[in-house]
Amino acid sequence: MEVEWLLVIHGLVTLLVLISFLCGQWPIFEGTFIQKIHFFLTFGACDYFRRFVGAVFGQRGSNALFCVEYYCCDRPNPTLQVIYLGIIGASYYLIVQSAFKYIPGHYLGEVHRYISLLAVGGGILLFLLTSFSDPGTVNAGNVSHYLSAYPYDNIIFSEKECPTCKIPKPARSKHCSICDRCVARFDHHCGWMNNCIGEKNSRYFMAFLLWHFLLCLYGAVAIALVLAGRLKELRVIDILTVYYGFEKSFSSLAPHVAVWLLDSYNTQILIMVFLAIISMLLAGFLAYHTKLCVTNTTTNETFKWQEYLSWKRKVNEAKASAAALKASLAELNHEKKHPVSKWKAFFQRSRLEEVEVVKNNIYDRGVLQNVFEIVVPLSTRRSFLQRKSKSG
Repeated sequence: MEVEWLLVIHGLVTLLVLISFLCGQWPIFEGTFIQKIHFFLTFGACDYFRRFVGAVFGQRGSNALFCVEYYCCDRPNPTLQVIYLGIIGASYYLIVQSAFKYIPGHYLGEVHRYISLLAVGGGILLFLLTSFSDPGTVNAGNVSHYLSAYPYDNIIFSEKECPTCKIPKPARSKHCSICDRCVARFDHHCGWMNNCIGEKNSRYFMAFLLWHFLLCLYGAVAIALVLAGRLKELRVIDILTVYYGFEKSFSSLAPHVAVWLLDSYNTQILIMVFLAIISMLLAGFLAYHTKLCVTNTTTNETFKWQEYLSWKRKVNEAKASAAALKASLAELNHEKKHPVSKWKAFFQRSRLEEVEVVKNNIYDRGVLQNVFEIVVPLSTRRSFLQRKSKSG
């Protein structure tokens, strides 16, 4: 029973850490231990480690740690790419070693041995495409075409020059400090890909997310079917009901079946739970980026809109407050001459309640056009290339 409880505790701790790390900053967790764990994972642990290194190794150790941190976080490096390949390779190896000996089984045919290999190969191919494809680098040769392709909205994007590249900065572009280049329709810099996600490779990135979500879901379901097949082949239910006399109901059999599975197939269950958790995380990430695609927005633009709307709301509230104060003074003078009903004053709407800020995204052309722009980027279309040849 010790192994079973260790697996359960391991699964719960893993789930808690993942939720705290990814969702701990959400308002719903404010003031809870999940927010505290999130703070420790994202800032506290690193800060304590810096202090420990500084106390033990002095300034030389702190400088060495800073160099490592700079290389890993602020410069292009393949660290996370190697980790990704290690995770997917180790996971597939463990699945082969622990589950393939039961395939073919009661619910799975031998074809799944080959489907799984092709699925993993497809995931690695999409990973390589996203990692090594051009995200849409803006340079002196194509900047004029991107300037005509993406007009300025004069809200979150206005006409300016990139101080690093010394070329006009097209709307929706951003200079990536890690890659040291301007990227058209910049979304974000992905450490896992060691590449920016931009106008040209967003389609590969979306395909990567969708494929890996389906891959993890397929792996979790396949292992579940393997375990269900073992229950059927070994006639565990019949043994529990006929020989041990347990009632043939879910509430009676479930605890004993769970104990038997954890005792006999703990490795398979651990892998299945891991894949299920990763698939849920990928589903959330995929849903977020799908929303960005159908509204023709990027992660970079989302942050810009948040900053702009917050600033605009504060400006409007300040104007409304000034207007309300002016109106109150005028009404006070008026009331001295003509008293106003208390009921009318009670139900009168505050000017602050009328403050409303609307997001006006000029790049949103409708769901179909927005999705088409991801699948077939503007820079790959004939019209874009024709403009390039004319301007050239």
